[in-house]
Parts: sequence; C-alpha cells; structure tokens
Amino acid sequence: MPTQFTRRSFLGATATAVAATPALIRRARGAETIPGFDQTRTEVDRTKTWEPFSDRKVRVGLVGYGLCKFSAAFEFQNHPNVEVVAVSDLLPDRCAALAKRVNCPKTYPSLEEMVKDDHIEAIFVATDAPSHARHCIEVLNHGKHVATAVPAFRGDIEDAERLLACVRKNRGLVYAMFETSVFHDDLYAMEKLHAADVFGHLVYSEGEYCHPHSLGTPSLDSYKDWRKKGCPMWYPTHATAYYVGVTHGSLTEVNCQGTALFDQSKRRPNAIGNAFNSEVGLFRTREGGLCRIIICGSQGEYLEAGRIRGEYAGYDWHNGRGGGFVGDAAGKQRLQHALAKGVKTKKYALPPGVAAGGHGGSHGYLGDDFIDAILRGRKPAVDVIDALNMTVPGYYAHLSAMKDGETMKIPQYSM
Repeated sequence: MPTQFTRRSFLGATATAVAATPALIRRARGAETIPGFDQTRTEVDRTKTWEPFSDRKVRVGLVGYGLCKFSAAFEFQNHPNVEVVAVSDLLPDRCAALAKRVNCPKTYPSLEEMVKDDHIEAIFVATDAPSHARHCIEVLNHGKHVATAVPAFRGDIEDAERLLACVRKNRGLVYAMFETSVFHDDLYAMEKLHAADVFGHLVYSEGEYCHPHSLGTPSLDSYKDWRKKGCPMWYPTHATAYYVGVTHGSLTEVNCQGTALFDQSKRRPNAIGNAFNSEVGLFRTREGGLCRIIICGSQGEYLEAGRIRGEYAGYDWHNGRGGGFVGDAAGKQRLQHALAKGVKTKKYALPPGVAAGGHGGSHGYLGDDFIDAILRGRKPAVDVIDALNMTVPGYYAHLSAMKDGETMKIPQYSM
C-alpha cells in the first residue's frame, strides 16, 4: 500500500518544500487529509435499530463544494428520506464535481438562482463562512428549510440580529447549524446526563479547538481568501459547543488574551488588523460558572475537545477512565438513577446506508437530525439560539483580546 501523502509529510520532508512552485503547493493541498475528517470512530447503541418515521422524501439542494467539500459530507445523498434534486457552486468545475459526487444532474450557477426553484424544500449551505448568515436568510425568505456549516456568521455582528429576526419571521421553517462537536461521543453523553441533572450546576467547563499550522507553510485555500481575513475566535463553535451544546445555555461575559508571532519582525496584521494566531478566553456562564475556551493554531495535538466539572460529577474523555464519567458518591448515585430511568448515553442507530462520517462520527448524524427535524416539526440539535450562543461569544472574545483582556459583555438571545 502506498504511503499516505499529506501536506505535513510533503512540507516537512525537506526545507525546499516551503519554497516550492505554486503548482507543487496546489498538488500538496489537494492531497492533504484535513484534520477532523479522519476522525470516524464512534460508539452507537446497538440495542435498537433505526426505524423509519416517514416514507416521505425531503427535496434537498446542496450549495458549496470548496476545500472541505462539505455539501457531500453529511450523507444527504444516501439518506432514505432525502432526494437531492439540485446542486450549486460558483465555480463550474466544482459544481460539476459535486453533481457527480451526489449523482444529481440538475445544477445552478449560484445559491441566488437555486432558491427560486419551488421544487426544492430545503437547502444545505456550505458556502464561504462570511456568507453563511446572508445565504441562510435568503433561503428562509424563499420559504425553504435551511442548514448551514459553521459558524452561524463570521465577522459582522449585525448578522446575528438579522439572522435571528429572519428565523423568528419564518417560525414554521427549520434552521440548523451543523456543529460537529454536538455529535461527538463525549459531548452527546454529557448533554444527556446534564439534562438528567446528573452533574448538578456546572462549576467549570473547557472547550478546545486546536488546529496546528506550521510556520511558513501556505494557509488553507478559501473563497476570496476569507480565512486570511479574520481571527481565531471568529471560528469558535467546535470549542464553545462543549458548554452551549451540553447545557443549551449561554456565555455572558469574557476576558480574552491573544498571542502573536514571537518574532516581532514577522508580525503582520491581516486585513482586519488582527495579528493573533491563538486566543484564549475565560467566560462567565449563565448559571454563574466559568468556562475556558481556547482556539489555537500552534503545534501540538489536533483537538476538538472539552470537559466539564459539576457539583456532583464531571466528564472528561481524556482522563483515562471508562466512558469519561467521574463523580463522588452522590454523582455516581445520580448517574445510576438516570440510567435506570432509561437515559441513553450512546448515539442512536443511523438509517442503513448512512455513514457516521468524520469529525467524531458526526456528519451523518447532523444530516439525519436536520431531516428528522423537518419531518417531525421539531427543533434540530443546534437551533438558531444555540448557533448564536456558540458563535457570538467568539466575536466579543476577540474584542476583549484587542483591548488587552478587558471584560466584554455578551448579548443574550431568545426566540
């Protein structure tokens, strides 16, 4: 079997790789395995098989087939309750590749054209992050359900209010944000146990999104270079989910600090004036606890992880204990009581043919959850309030970092 060819092995093999020709760099990018996509191991409750709720097929459109190729990642094309009826990407070659990948012959040159198709009931938005809110608003205002890749918005805080107002206006439609962390095995278990009041109040929690990036290597491609025009905390949801996704609560204020390159001669503020490549925030939670969030680009383990510590028990997947649960006598008693009442801490079975996929086996679950929410008329795993509560704190954390850790209040949202 040939050795796996990744950006790290290519660029790390020789110093000349940093100065490689543009064509060679493009080939390296195309061959890389994006961290997170390779994390497919997941635990499933095998005691109960998937049973169809309805035989109706939701007619879905998919938009966006960029670096992550997210439109094909969430298993819509394999779901028994979905018919993928149209696809779109601004670049014709990517649009054609997406159409081939999901076996859908109908294409549109843009989301703005796709939303006019009355045959489409729901659209998954996997466009550039700064356009997420605007595109979701466009979809909702055309009477269609919408799911979006993370984050809910990027950069423009007024997008948060605009998005919330649109979802309020279109209450009969489902809005979902596909935050992968909520279907990680550990967070899924934490959310179920927290809902059963096993932990008590959460005294402290942590969320970590650490995406190592080697100094001197090219940054990841992005439409109109959007990845180069932000800051670490504008992409916080993989980490903030480890509080918001567990409690469905909110973060109320933050003190944040950032770190830039240590070699001051190489520091170059980007298009928004940001020089930080890592940011760490200490947040106050709505229930009065503390939450540390780290978004880090330096070397070390790739992480989309977190942990919680409550009055009676905590949960930490990396603590070496089976299942991650740790508690005193009262906490263990609460756990046993919850399990006796039927609380399930393992994920349910997916429909046949739908793979759990990457990012901790979350992709297939997020797609299935969105479709099930449409069919049952219920909230999805991450609705608009959770989406904003995961995204907005990062905006104010960066403001705090730019003001040397000044305390910033975070807006609170409700339907």
